[in-house]
Formats: sequence, C-alpha cells, structure tokens
Amino acid sequence: MYPADHKDRVQELSDIPQSSVGAPIPVVIAGEHSLAVAFYAEIYDPEWDGSTVRKVDPDTKEKSVIIVRFDGCYAHLFGPPDSEAFSGHPLYERGLRPFRNFEVKKSSWLAAMEKLNSVHPYHNKRSFLKDKRHFILAFHDSTFECIAKGYTIEKVAGSIREIASRLGSEIDQ
Repeated sequence: MYPADHKDRVQELSDIPQSSVGAPIPVVIAGEHSLAVAFYAEIYDPEWDGSTVRKVDPDTKEKSVIIVRFDGCYAHLFGPPDSEAFSGHPLYERGLRPFRNFEVKKSSWLAAMEKLNSVHPYHNKRSFLKDKRHFILAFHDSTFECIAKGYTIEKVAGSIREIASRLGSEIDQ
C-alpha cells in the first residue's frame, strides 16, 4: 500500500456498475500490457423479501457479469482491505467507500510510481504522467487498484469461471 498525501482527491465513477454486495467474486486477469477485472454485478430484485439466502460461487451463471478492461495498465494492487476494514485504507478519509468505484485525482500512488521511474536515463515527468490515471474498485472482500490510461466496460452473461477462462486466452494477444 502507498501513503496518501494531502493532494489525493477521490471521485466516484458512476458508469461502472456496482458489484454485488454479497459475493461479487472478482477475478483479475493480467498480462504485461493488458488487464481485465470481472465480477458479479449487484442485481435489485423487487420480489425478494429478505427471508432467503442465495449461494453464489465462481460457477454460478448470472445475467449480469461486468468486465472492466483497463487500457495501458501500468501497475495494479488486488487484496485488502475488505469492506469491514475499509476505514484503514489511506484514502478512506477522502471519501473512498466499499462497494463503489473511483478515480483518484492527483494520486500519491501515481506520484510514487513517477518518482520510482525517475532514475531512468530518458525519464520525462510530463510524458510519464500524461496518460496515467489511478482507479479503485472496492468489493466486499477485496479492493482492486490500478494505474492505467482508461477503461472500457462490458456486461455479459455467464459464470465468473467461464469468463475468466475466456479473458485469460485473450490477454496480451
């Protein structure tokens, strides 16, 4: 994890659908030049009265699986905190919350990556930072962060296992 400084600004992204608050079962498929995150989306069921529980696993076929493909992914983190320990994230005080998606403007993590790269003999700060953005997807049991140029969103039907297999065969082709 990286230390946040006073410059970080957290902005919620409204175009990425919310992940399931119960079991999104996110999977990250990454290569050196491309990365995708797939997860079960939150589905509102007006018929559900709250008296039953539905078990979901990687083989559950759903109508709403979201794939977020990150273009030009430079770095990524995937792991803690989970939703119960989310207040320990360095950007929590800036508005970061579980079960939502964000972009971090003036990112301290990106600044740290730029400083790390500054020893390169041809490093140029402006060109290094030009197309890089910091994104965060906050799930139930994990948090995903990456530095990338941008992203695209796709909604598909199927199981996480099937979709992960398909994405794995597409990575870096």
